[in-house]
Amino acid sequence: MTGKTPSRPAGSVSGQNRAVTYIRSMQKMAIILPLLAFLGAALWFAYYVFATDVGPPIPAAGYVAMALGILFSLVVGIGLMALVFYSHRHGYDERGHHRTGDRD
Repeated sequence: MTGKTPSRPAGSVSGQNRAVTYIRSMQKMAIILPLLAFLGAALWFAYYVFATDVGPPIPAAGYVAMALGILFSLVVGIGLMALVFYSHRHGYDERGHHRTGDRD
């Protein structure tokens, strides 16, 4: 025995890398495709509801109020997410440390 490790077939590592890449891409597609289907269904439902509405037309003030409500919701959501990222990056989310000698 010469102490050499047995050699692998030339394409085995490359084949494993391709398999891992393929599995990861399929995992991503298993998430992305249903989400796109939900988005498509939501858009279709929104169009269907607005297109078949038989009530009185929405006045301009109604569209303005709807746009302002959507804008306000986005500002609140984005602002809260920004605060989450800010507090995480600056260490505000770390656990508190108890000091045994500081308690009264």
